[in-house]
Amino acid sequence: MAYDLITMGRIGVDLYPLQTGVPLPQVTSFGKFLGGSASNVAVAAARLGRRTAVITRTGDDPFGTYLHEALQGFGVDDRWVTPVPGLPTPVTFCEVFPPDDFPLYFYRQPKAPDLEIDAHELDLDAVRDARVFWVTGTGLSEEPSRTATLAALAHRAKSGTTVFDLDWRPMFWTDPDAARPFYTEALRHTTVAVGNLDEVEVATGVREPHAAARALLDAGVELAVVKQGPKGVLAVNSAGESAEVPPLPVTVLNGLGAGDAFGGSLVHGLLAGWDLEKTMRHANAAGAIVASRLECSSAMPTPAEIEAAVTAGAVQ
Repeated sequence: MAYDLITMGRIGVDLYPLQTGVPLPQVTSFGKFLGGSASNVAVAAARLGRRTAVITRTGDDPFGTYLHEALQGFGVDDRWVTPVPGLPTPVTFCEVFPPDDFPLYFYRQPKAPDLEIDAHELDLDAVRDARVFWVTGTGLSEEPSRTATLAALAHRAKSGTTVFDLDWRPMFWTDPDAARPFYTEALRHTTVAVGNLDEVEVATGVREPHAAARALLDAGVELAVVKQGPKGVLAVNSAGESAEVPPLPVTVLNGLGAGDAFGGSLVHGLLAGWDLEKTMRHANAAGAIVASRLECSSAMPTPAEIEAAVTAGAVQ
């Protein structure tokens, strides 16, 4: 049976302070969670009842073992999560200063194992057959992951729904100009592009939301989703339909992971055949729910929680 969703990209261990409003040097206790955007999206979709798997790599170490156990616990197939001897599993720390300041500190040296995904090891038939295939911009930042990501996209050849999470992380690149040619190539094989204003600007050179959405459509996608922060989300498709949905009111505890919850719900809505506005409203609600919680992966909402937030018009 084909997967509803296969994601490909980052995985790691999130170590988040259990104290809010405290600088990292003074934090005394942390929670340990599965992290990494591609992995979190797979978890979010699994929480919504979808059959999901992730293609990534970990270190051959206890943290790698923990990530396998976490994926299995969330119902995500980990058959394509393989160890890289000699490289440590990445760890990410953050600081939590609600409502809008959450500095991230990535420990991915000397190289993150998830950038060692090799094209020759991919199950390309499974990639092609998945109803949705999801890749990220970080996967394009280094070899051999870059070649593997583009090979998977080329082999899939836009069968089903292929999502490119623009996922711009400046610390993984020398500059935006170095990233743009690879983003352009990935967009050629993509049916859906998702990104915030910084990310769409890296991909297209355009920052104004409507113009950026048009540029993404011109680059070859069928649906452009532009996240505008406090202004909500804009979605435009190649049929000329559009939806602009405001954010749900929420008391933010930790904004990290909200985008991954949005992504998992977006996939769920696309698979369910919902219209643009319903898809965006539910994805916005999923993101808002996670923003109200400390952790990311284990905070992903259930269908009932999302429906309750949509109905109430706010996260209670």
